[in-house]
Amino acid sequence: MSSPPDFSEKIMPDTPEANRDARQHGKVVGWLEDRTGLVSRLNQAAGHRVPRRSGWAFVFGSATLFAFILQVVSGITLAMFFEPATATAYQSLQQISTPGSFEALVRGLHYFGASLMVVMAGIHMARVYLMAAYKYPREVQWLSGVLLLFLVLAMAFTGQTLRWDQNALWSVVVGAEQAARAPFVGPILARFLLAGDTLNAATLSRLFSLHVFWFPAIMFGLIGLHVFLVLRNGISETPVPGRKVDPRTYKQDYQARVKRDGVPFWPDAAWRDTVFGSALILLMVFLAWKIGAPELGKPPDPSIVQADPKPDWYLIWYFSVLALWPYAVTNIMIIAAPLLALVALLALPFVSNKGERSPSRRPWAIAAVVVMVGLIFSLTVVGYREPWLPHFKALPLSAQTVGSTDPAVIRGAALFHSQSCILCHQIDGQGGIRGPDLSQVGARLSRDQLIWRIQNGAASMPPYAGVLTDQQLRDVVGFLETRK
Repeated sequence: MSSPPDFSEKIMPDTPEANRDARQHGKVVGWLEDRTGLVSRLNQAAGHRVPRRSGWAFVFGSATLFAFILQVVSGITLAMFFEPATATAYQSLQQISTPGSFEALVRGLHYFGASLMVVMAGIHMARVYLMAAYKYPREVQWLSGVLLLFLVLAMAFTGQTLRWDQNALWSVVVGAEQAARAPFVGPILARFLLAGDTLNAATLSRLFSLHVFWFPAIMFGLIGLHVFLVLRNGISETPVPGRKVDPRTYKQDYQARVKRDGVPFWPDAAWRDTVFGSALILLMVFLAWKIGAPELGKPPDPSIVQADPKPDWYLIWYFSVLALWPYAVTNIMIIAAPLLALVALLALPFVSNKGERSPSRRPWAIAAVVVMVGLIFSLTVVGYREPWLPHFKALPLSAQTVGSTDPAVIRGAALFHSQSCILCHQIDGQGGIRGPDLSQVGARLSRDQLIWRIQNGAASMPPYAGVLTDQQLRDVVGFLETRK
């Protein structure tokens, strides 16, 4: 069997003919080409042939790159105005957020650009998975893409903490607490994130360094590798049912198909990437101008512990998972679940690098994407509802809801509100949803069972033994018994 061809030589040749073509564009371009060979390489990269059937489904990778460029430009601009010091960061952010100012527009661009990058990276990875474009010879492209996805999420988290308001400050504390639960390296990770054992003046500088220097630098390297591999191995063609990937013949077959039916990337295929990416950038500008970045919260104050830190919308689903997961297995969920997800994604091209690519022949792939998207959407909705928190604004039960003129029942309904039971339990649509709905609890539990539960409490319910007098206990139980 002959060795596979070297595609890099075909994509970026340095020949006298290529140099002569570049010089025809002018003396400056010719001078640059003669000294660097860059023009011919760019021409060859733009003109490399791609499958003719690559359509709009293939634009999300380039859209992610557009979003990254937007984040780099807007981020560098913001860094000119932001002061990464705990004493002045909040004040500088207030100045940056002045309505109608150039800085506020740039901050809005950076905020919506982060959302765009997360969404486009997720859609791109889902498309690659559905079309099995991670199979031979594109395994390393997939690996670099997985690492880039996790770096995008890390950038999103650190970017949120740089707002340095009360929510951002406690988000850092929550992130460090989660990192500390990892076995062996947990305390080291937490100390690294906080730049010490607790929040201190160096914490913000550490986060700023990660967000502005380290993460982007790693991403630049991975994006360069990713693009190079796309040029070397070619854009994966739209899968055809029955056309399987065979590592022994795939490269030769792909090159033959592209040579026979392919088109130059520019302008035949790249125009879709340009139109889609430009439209997204214009949309981000409109949103930044019309809506702007979210308002800052209260100034950071570590002494105020009454805080409910939440991530931005694209990470609310993970926030919901942590809140809804049983407390006994929280450590496993925080550490094991992301680690298993990373290992599974990295292992995918090694356990399945050949065979069928068509989604119609891989129904489990379609099911996996549908389930994942459905879970993320539903968990995001739940995250905004926050059913795990008491409903502190719950009003007392109305007379119509109480539905009785018995003084003992009325007193029990009043105690149901004054003792904060209504914060977690609903009755006929009134109250919180953290605990079970008690609209028909009188039909489910006997009097003795109600007394036992109220006095002893539950996993997330405080015991009321010693809190309620005997008369108050009888009144509450009497009220709940009417709920049938």
